[in-house]
Amino acid sequence: MRLGLLTACLPGEPLEEIARWAGAHGYAALEVAAWPRRPGRDWEAGHLDVEDFGPAEAERVNALLDRHGLSMSAVAYYENNLHQDPEVRAATHEHLHRCVDAAQLLGVGLVGTFVGRDVTLTTAENLRLAERVLPPLAEYAAARGVRLVIENCPMEGWHPDGYPANLAYSPELWGWMAELGLWLNYDPSHLVWLGIDPIAAIEAHAERILHVQAKDVEVHPDARNRYGIFGQVLGRRPWESGWWRYRVPGHGEVDWPRLIDALRGNGYDGVVSVEHEDPVWSGDPGRVRQGLAIAQATLAPHIRT
Repeated sequence: MRLGLLTACLPGEPLEEIARWAGAHGYAALEVAAWPRRPGRDWEAGHLDVEDFGPAEAERVNALLDRHGLSMSAVAYYENNLHQDPEVRAATHEHLHRCVDAAQLLGVGLVGTFVGRDVTLTTAENLRLAERVLPPLAEYAAARGVRLVIENCPMEGWHPDGYPANLAYSPELWGWMAELGLWLNYDPSHLVWLGIDPIAAIEAHAERILHVQAKDVEVHPDARNRYGIFGQVLGRRPWESGWWRYRVPGHGEVDWPRLIDALRGNGYDGVVSVEHEDPVWSGDPGRVRQGLAIAQATLAPHIRT
């Protein structure tokens, strides 16, 4: 098992600088952000320009990582593959194809993304839609030696009422995803605030976990008593529930020693990639790096083989 980080938390920093810092601060892998270089929301970045990526660029990136003792765990493009606008959906699929192409050239076997949701349709209608449009994406990847790993984030901010807008948020749906040729990028933080035991989820679905993201979550029970699990309604802002928030590992509810032990005990030997979305350790690159250092100090003692 190796410790990595998702580069999206440093959108304004060049990949060269992120690699230099990561290699010098106890990280062994990067999950490299590959959104188009016109990001649409926080926590997006374009550290790989997959729209103009060939063998020479792949050689340059791999040489950069080698210089700093790093590997690449996955190409990261977490977007809505069921978007309600057909043109946006088609553009998302085209960019996902380019991410797969880049992963093939880089020798990276994983591309991270979301299932997503058409928020104008019911959940049942979305399941049928996904069964039509997602298998061709999985087949495109498989033909190039790449697998698509789906993060189990609810993406409630995509839904006008704050309901799950990524059909991968609960273990109930992970078997359905497998039938479509999709794999799991397991993130325990989402399970905790949904009331799901993250250890039980590992034990039931270990064979589908190809990548792990390490993010913590801070829960305020008194505020949950006021708002309920679906979060604040009056004066609601996207991505803010009013009773929980994401934190770096070590500053939330996840029992990391027990969780990493469960991963190891169930045969996982891949990368645990820190996904930094902590509002406390954000605001400028220096504070983000401090947050990444906290995560490294929390996780590294348990991940070292």
